[in-house]
This record gives sequence, structure tokens and C-alpha cells, in this order.
Amino acid sequence: MAKVSKKYAASLKLYDKSKKYSVAEACEICKKTATAKFDESIDVCFKLNIDPRQADQQLRGTIALPHGNGKTKKILAITDKVEAAKEAGADYVGQQDMLDKIQKENWFGFDVIVATPNMMGLLGKMGRVLGPKGLMPNPKTGTVSNDIAAAIKEIKNGKISYRNDKDGNLAINFGKASFDATTLADNLNTIIETITRIRPAAVKGVYIRSCSISSTYGPSIKIAL
Repeated sequence: MAKVSKKYAASLKLYDKSKKYSVAEACEICKKTATAKFDESIDVCFKLNIDPRQADQQLRGTIALPHGNGKTKKILAITDKVEAAKEAGADYVGQQDMLDKIQKENWFGFDVIVATPNMMGLLGKMGRVLGPKGLMPNPKTGTVSNDIAAAIKEIKNGKISYRNDKDGNLAINFGKASFDATTLADNLNTIIETITRIRPAAVKGVYIRSCSISSTYGPSIKIAL
């Protein structure tokens, strides 16, 4: 059996690993298991009964968390609406000049790119650079919009992206250990409701095989859905 740290072992004694807990109970427990010296992130992981090889069973989109997830994203806006983007809170704004900076300097000092539709011709040429990093703007994730200001504000206010992996799992960061349990529960309930609602029509039988939450260094706590 693999050795675990004293803190981790102590966290395991705070709950029953074989039991599934309500969202509220799990969030309370998860806060107690976050014992690192920094403000640990809290994540939820879904094991889904989907076939990621099928286009109609792939899950990708955005969720507006009621309280955000505690992370401040740096936004690069590729648009001709420069003033609107700056006023909305974009960290970097430009057009071809910013794309040249990415390509020539290998610069990635941002977390997300938002763009107006008329800029997608320029961005399309950057597919090989931005695609593998998941940075290519996409209407499905709300990162391509004529209302660039609204798109930026939504991201700054807690809008997050999600996408299943090749094994049909879906992991989403929904808060910090410093959040109170009620805030974490509100965010988690919003995510669960969203993932439940977007169930692919092709999925038969059980859709969500399991759901659990954990802090950065804490153990996994099962959720009863």
C-alpha cells in the first residue's frame, strides 16, 4: 500500500470513503480536508457514460458560476472594438500585432482569447498554434461575439469553460478552500444541473456514473446525485 502523508491520513478520518454525501455535506468536508498552506482549489470530477469518439456525445460549453471560481483570468481580445474591450476589462487588446507577438515571441501571457467574428480570418491562420493549447476562440464557448464587452465581462465575472476528455471524464474547478461551504455548494449545484441538462440524446442507461469533489491535495469525496 502506498504511503500517505500525516495530513492526508488525518483527512481520511474526517469522513466515510464508502459513503456518498449530499452536495452541502461534501462541500463542508472538502473544506476541512484542504490543509495546505496555500488556498487550495476545489474541483468536481464526473465519470460519464458517453462515447467521446462520437461527435454527438462530446460535451463542450460554458457555465456561469454564481460566485466565480476564485481565479482571475487574463484576457486577450482580438478585435477592432479596442476601446470597448479595454473598458470591459481585457488585459490585452489588438489585432494582427498581438497574433504576431504570439507567433514570433511564443508569448502566452493570457488565459483566454475573445474575438469579434470579423477577426476569425486572422485567427484561423493560427489554428496550429492555438488549437493544441485550447485557446482558439469558439462561438460555443462564448469567446466569439459581436458584443465583445459582454463576452469579456462574463468571463471576468466567473464564466468557465468545460470539455470532456478522451475517456469520457469531465473535471471542473468550481472554487477555493477559502470559499464558505454555501458558496461552494451553490457553484457545484449549478454545475451538476448544467451537466445533467446537456445529457446527449444518444446516451442510454445511466448517464453520470459517478461524481466526486476534492481539494488540490485532499482526498476524493463522493457525491450522491
